[in-house]
Amino acid sequence: MIERPLHRLALLRQLRSNPVVGVIGPRQVGKTTLARQVAAAWRGPVHWFDLEDERDMERLSYPAQALGALRGLVVLDEVQRRPGLFPTLRVLADRRPLTARFLVLGSASPDLLKQSSESLAGRIHYYELPGISLGEAGATGWKRLWLRGGFPRSYLASTEAASLDWRRGLVRTYLERELPGLDFRVPAATMRRFWTMLAHSHGQVWNSSEFARSFGVSDKAVRRYLDVLSDTFMARLLQPWHENLSKRQVKAPKVYFRDTGTLHLLAGIEDLSHLRTHPRCGASWEGFALEQVIQACGAWPDQCYFWATHQGAELDLLLIRGRRRTGFEFKLSESPGLTPSMRTAMSDLKLDRLWVVHAGAERYPLAKGVEAIPLAALVKGCVPG
Repeated sequence: MIERPLHRLALLRQLRSNPVVGVIGPRQVGKTTLARQVAAAWRGPVHWFDLEDERDMERLSYPAQALGALRGLVVLDEVQRRPGLFPTLRVLADRRPLTARFLVLGSASPDLLKQSSESLAGRIHYYELPGISLGEAGATGWKRLWLRGGFPRSYLASTEAASLDWRRGLVRTYLERELPGLDFRVPAATMRRFWTMLAHSHGQVWNSSEFARSFGVSDKAVRRYLDVLSDTFMARLLQPWHENLSKRQVKAPKVYFRDTGTLHLLAGIEDLSHLRTHPRCGASWEGFALEQVIQACGAWPDQCYFWATHQGAELDLLLIRGRRRTGFEFKLSESPGLTPSMRTAMSDLKLDRLWVVHAGAERYPLAKGVEAIPLAALVKGCVPG
């Protein structure tokens, strides 16, 4: 097991400041393990409810009575299975003095987000738990993390075959159990076909018409498929940045797999040598590095964009925080150089800084305000956001 002390400390801080903290993220990313670590560090009584356990569901038949008398920390695992709990949590969160704090865990389903946002506005803090990061894997573990992805059991598997088997089981459970549990009524075979096709469009601008023609359905239908993957943290929709320039700019989002291990499974990539020779190797690296930078910088989705023009200039990642604009380019090369596209991005977007994240080991300047930085620098705590 990989210890995740930074996440544990962050959750403990949030619980001190908020009556309800929601830990959201995909299945099997380690939410329950992290919650148990938080519970072990909690000073006071801890009460645990697993809403996949029929006995705990029975205990919560009358939630106001079951939860109202508890003191200390109350953990509700898989809370999206009982959205009717949120109005009760609102009442309990408004009590003074506040006698209990609530840690709710669940997949990032539309039900969970909708119910909690309506019932717990101003009372809940969301904490997204990502997969294992480069900082947690260590400088020597990045190739393994890139190939296997950040799901703990996939990354920690004893062999590549065991890691692949685990990811196959994850995909099957997701399609056959998770999505139906969210009232998503598309056949598992159809969704798997869509997900597999998406693997070959990883890192590209989303074209709903192309997917709709392939499936013989409407643009709205395939966008719904994509939204479900995004809502459950399996895909990232990176929105385009556009402003008043003399150039025509791309205004459709880019699509990335959040986890490269899942991407590689669906693309038929089994080992590192196969990955290195695969046509989508560069796109896979771009998505991997992008996720690591976003996580290392602690960036929110509404701070993250890409930029591209129809003339060919582009920027892989644009972080906007207040008036500060930071650009990132991701290159699988070990010694990338300055390109005309980078110069255009620096000039047109008025970037404060542009970092070229690469797979090599050296850090060196490319131009004024532009610097090449190895991905391994993220392990060392260099967060250039």
